[in-house]
Amino acid sequence: MREFDDYLALSFDCYGTLIDWETGIAAAMRPWADRHRLGMDDDELVAAFGAVETVVEGEDPGAAYPEVLAEVLRRIGAEHGVKVSEADATAFGGSVGDWPAFPDSAEALARLGERYRLLILSNVDRRSFAASNRRLGVTFDRIITAEDVGSYKPDPANFAALLDAVAADGIDRTRLLHVAESLYHDHEPAAAAGIDSVWIHRRFDRDGHGATHPPLTEVTPRWRFTSLAAFADTALDPTE
Repeated sequence: MREFDDYLALSFDCYGTLIDWETGIAAAMRPWADRHRLGMDDDELVAAFGAVETVVEGEDPGAAYPEVLAEVLRRIGAEHGVKVSEADATAFGGSVGDWPAFPDSAEALARLGERYRLLILSNVDRRSFAASNRRLGVTFDRIITAEDVGSYKPDPANFAALLDAVAADGIDRTRLLHVAESLYHDHEPAAAAGIDSVWIHRRFDRDGHGATHPPLTEVTPRWRFTSLAAFADTALDPTE
């Protein structure tokens, strides 16, 4: 088994891994859902989001993420026979910056940044990520967004862009480790690109896949942790 000190760079998914997007999504949808008396709890709102988001991204991969979110809300509303005003759609589209970070994200990233180069590979636009980055409190060495690539994960182009970035920094793909929650958006395409990965299994104590699409294959990340703090503890001191 490879040891963590074999790696020079860590690439991170952001939403679901560093940012608690399910809490943020539910909070952003709640006023609209309650106003229209949908009777959906937070888990149901998040699941409705997860069933639509990837479809919208696949249909219009060049759309900015706020536009994706706005369209997701419109489709959820149409499915339930509920009106979504332009104000509702715009508010949801601009909600990313309000989504909270997981409690362990900033501290774990700060520790990991002392040893590794830190990169972001995220399914959002630059402006939305900048708002989230303020919650994370670290300076990433590279930031690659869907806006930069023109497609959304799990498109192989996003991971090709990641590999191009680390190659430009003189790092071989075998020295890169991808850190993410979503099996569908991250671990499947990372494996296809020959990139080792760590599963931060934030949903370990819950059923279903929440805001993410379920994986299409049986994918086995090289390591699994239930928090970013636990990963940082082991990566920085493998004897623990």
